[in-house]
Amino acid sequence: MPNAPLRAVIFDIGRVLVKLDLARAIAGLSQGISLSPAELWSAIEKDPRWHDWQEGRISPHDWHLHITQRLGSPLKFEEFCEAWNRSLNPAPIHSDDLFASIAKKHKLALLSNTDPIHVAHLEATFSFFQFFPPPTRIYSCSVRASKPSPVVFQAALKAVKTPAYQAVFIDDIPEYVQAARFLGLHGVQYLNPEQLRSDLRALEPGLCL
Repeated sequence: MPNAPLRAVIFDIGRVLVKLDLARAIAGLSQGISLSPAELWSAIEKDPRWHDWQEGRISPHDWHLHITQRLGSPLKFEEFCEAWNRSLNPAPIHSDDLFASIAKKHKLALLSNTDPIHVAHLEATFSFFQFFPPPTRIYSCSVRASKPSPVVFQAALKAVKTPAYQAVFIDDIPEYVQAARFLGLHGVQYLNPEQLRSDLRALEPGLCL
């Protein structure tokens, strides 16, 4: 239904709403470890339990224990969480005005591959969450599935009570944008704030951004 009006806007978080700074996190996580920063991050990202962590099948305390034992890290749980959250730049990419403008006529949702430690920090740090009340915060660690699985997109559409053809999904990763389009959503690959506003206005000419 190409002429159907847009009813919902679904955002990724990392590199779309919040800048990521892996170097800051690695600097904290590397204390007492002989690996280089690149080797350390590769070891974490390629860890056999990484997907369990991202999809909520391992608790924060168990993840901390698993990683520190595997890498020989001396960090205690609180120190580990503090270092882990350094990857999230505290300065938001967009002002809250963007979400306030969209929310006047559209439903909003978040859809992110993320973990419980980051979720707690994000929700306590960024004011834009006021525009995304539960249940419109869809996290991979909560739904036990991650992008590009159809499960997470269906969860987001259910949260905003909107059919796919009246929703747009915004992500910086082309693979995830394509997955959304395959399911019938509009898809926008995020590049920068100006491009995002332009693409949203192209989808909804009456959108005041």
